[in-house]
Amino acid sequence: MSHPWIADRIQHFDSSGIRKVFDLAATMTDPINLSIGQPDFPVPEAVQEAAIKAIREGKNGYSPTQGIAPLRDALTDRVRSQYNHSTRQLFITSGTSGGLVLALMALVNPGDEVIVFDPYFVMYKSLVGLAGGKCVMIDTYPDFRIDLEKVTAAITPRTKAILFNSPANPTGVTASAEEIRGLAQLAAERNIALISDEIYSLFNYDEPFVSPAQFNPQTIVIDGFSKSHAMTGWRVGWIHGPGEVIQQMIKLQQYTFVCAPQPAQWAGLAALEVDMRREIDAYRRKRDRIVAGLREHYEVSVPGGAFYVFPKAPWGTADHFVHKAIENKLLIIPGSIFSGRDTHFRISYAASDATIDRGLEVLRRLATRT
Repeated sequence: MSHPWIADRIQHFDSSGIRKVFDLAATMTDPINLSIGQPDFPVPEAVQEAAIKAIREGKNGYSPTQGIAPLRDALTDRVRSQYNHSTRQLFITSGTSGGLVLALMALVNPGDEVIVFDPYFVMYKSLVGLAGGKCVMIDTYPDFRIDLEKVTAAITPRTKAILFNSPANPTGVTASAEEIRGLAQLAAERNIALISDEIYSLFNYDEPFVSPAQFNPQTIVIDGFSKSHAMTGWRVGWIHGPGEVIQQMIKLQQYTFVCAPQPAQWAGLAALEVDMRREIDAYRRKRDRIVAGLREHYEVSVPGGAFYVFPKAPWGTADHFVHKAIENKLLIIPGSIFSGRDTHFRISYAASDATIDRGLEVLRRLATRT
């Protein structure tokens, strides 16, 4: 029985299934860990040095709620050069997760509907519920593409926002420019907030990255350094969007996260100058390696970005299949964590080639079992 003090809103949350796999990994000897959604390359040295320098120079207190001016100015210059939206403003958040919380709390009233594409990043559904909203799920199986007719049909007078993520977690699929343009224009026509989660924007392997902000100046964009520079524990992200909306999010940050960690913000400023092409090329090769190793035995959509692949379980439910994989020391994530379906599973190829090869060997062996 739940404790009488616990608020009803906590019912929207369960302990993350991904976190359970992380905890399991800590108890295993030499697991084949293809579960973790964070880069396996180190934080760039220049970024490390910038953080150390900031700490030693005493830049350890609160920063302005909206972030240190040099980082805000540098990011704002980049955004203006990309979009040239006169009313677009930007501030620094406590990671992209913090940015998602602020965006949904600033926009969603109790009873409002938020369109989410299934499969989805594990936080989306719970955070919409936290804000008092209702998720309206749009199924994207089997190829994980955006069907604008389905989106149009899902819109009601209660629709407040659309949550969009490309390259996507958990599938790695990148929406086409045509899909993105259509979604952006539909949101603009219907006066619906479009929230674009672009945390994997640097990891686009086959085509240039496309943001819906290119087609809809009211798009709210969330991005950060966690995935691009292996700074997952540093908690520095940013949001840009319409000025009136951004100002309300800054107000909320003042009363919640206060500010992103100041030394990490100075590190983020250094990160903007680091050339990450070598890491991107390495992950493109890892993508090709794992797809080539899977496609003979599994139904799989080729991911265009991020560092995930989302194959269909070859037999049984995905939960059952993942249980068997874990018995063979292979840690992967059941798709039911990200979806209303229990048919697929997520692999993260943010791992060494040797670990990927070990995982492929287990997956090939399991493919023929029932």
